Amino acid sequence: MGAEQKVVIVTGASQGIGAGLVNAYRDRNFRVVATSRAIRPSDDPDVATVQGDIADPQTAQNVISVALERFGRLDTLVNNAGIFIAKPFEEYTAQDYETVMSINVHGFFHITQRALAEMSRRRSGHVVNITASLVDRPLSVRPAAMAALTKGGLNAVTRSLAIEYASRGVRINAVAPGIIKTPMHPRERHEALARIHPLGHLGEVADIAEAVLYLESAAFVTGEILHVDGGSNVGG
Repeated sequence: MGAEQKVVIVTGASQGIGAGLVNAYRDRNFRVVATSRAIRPSDDPDVATVQGDIADPQTAQNVISVALERFGRLDTLVNNAGIFIAKPFEEYTAQDYETVMSINVHGFFHITQRALAEMSRRRSGHVVNITASLVDRPLSVRPAAMAALTKGGLNAVTRSLAIEYASRGVRINAVAPGIIKTPMHPRERHEALARIHPLGHLGEVADIAEAVLYLESAAFVTGEILHVDGGSNVGG
């Protein structure tokens, strides 16, 4: 349990995919810095929690500082924090726009910039962005332009950063989920949502965690957008 243990930061870590990622990385013997607005302290000495709004630059700085001061290194950042508001484009309010942009884009920017500075210094590291499958194959029954604007942007910047940082030993990838069983989706809607996917069922949190861990160990993979969506990106 010495300094050679790898360290991962997981944003949006209090529930759903984020909580699943914390457990999955601990199972791989990573130390974890877990952050969200409402996260509680952990009894696990190898899990540090940081409460705060990921869109706030100070939260980003606090998270990086905790990783370095408590665990001495930073190996991986998983940008999982995000918000999804599905409605017709003309019905989005100014508040909807500010909320989605602040979490999905500003939150990504502030912590990733700081993480990449540290990874570049060490000439080693990995960033995984959790995006969304529907940005590649929009659905008329589920209009979600703000997801396309923000998560689609993350897909694009994944490729851009992968090229920019490849020579520094840092990989950048993304996982693009379909609809996953999380508290975001009420149980009574599961059957209808399942029909959106060619495989006919919703994904599980474990499906996303396994995809992220694949990318974690795939040393020859960078710039990849890995769709974990029951075939939705292919057709319907």
